Amino acid sequence: MEIEIDFTRSAQENAEIYFARAKKDRLKAEGAEKAIKDLESVLKKTEAKKSEKKALKRVQKKEWYEKFNWFFTSRGLLAIGGRSADQNEELNSRYFGDNDLFFHADIFGASAVILKGGAEASESDMEEAAQFSASFSKAWENALSATDVYSLSRSQVTKSKNRGSLGKGSFLLSGERRWYKSVPLALAAFNAEGKDERPRITPLTTCERLSIGHYVRISIGNAKKTDAAKFIAKVLGYGDLDYIVQHIPAGTFSLGEVRHKAV
Repeated sequence: MEIEIDFTRSAQENAEIYFARAKKDRLKAEGAEKAIKDLESVLKKTEAKKSEKKALKRVQKKEWYEKFNWFFTSRGLLAIGGRSADQNEELNSRYFGDNDLFFHADIFGASAVILKGGAEASESDMEEAAQFSASFSKAWENALSATDVYSLSRSQVTKSKNRGSLGKGSFLLSGERRWYKSVPLALAAFNAEGKDERPRITPLTTCERLSIGHYVRISIGNAKKTDAAKFIAKVLGYGDLDYIVQHIPAGTFSLGEVRHKAV
């Protein structure tokens, strides 16, 4: 180690200069060491958050029906609706069983809704499926407050045998239909088991019959779809806006947070 001596200064002055330099270098080293420790702490917290998100994604494994619009009626029956012409085709060909019911709004451009076990459904189950069908139709985009819906059995819904005679997602309907007149368009969004769970989008009637304590009421209004999704995400504490956008109808919205006191 080389030490430079300033011969114009006394030994005491040279010593004081080196003591000052040594103290400054020590403080720099301590500061650097603290910065490194702080950085390591931040990195550990970041990695922990990433691990939590990965764990959450693993827990939230999607069920087969979640690629469609879906809900469970207040009595526990599954209803699934197509989000496109392709999905309407898939529902009819793969998921429409002999014991199910087919629901469709009486308007061009609507989701094909299949109520699983619908042949043995109660009046309330069918009313809820009808409201779901009405809400996921062009009626919402056209800002209609209500629309008519009909239901049919498996044997009444078929594809034409002549290729190209019907467009994708269209079906041949036969026989007498059961009608649900002037069904109001209204939905609700809620968390079934906590804030981190994907929100469930259900007919408003279902949510009311289940006596859900906290939910977002969704009806037709003036708010844009993205703004509606942001409101639902904020109220329910769920950050995946894309998921919410995909599971609410096309159109504009009026939303309200509803809280009921626990009984």
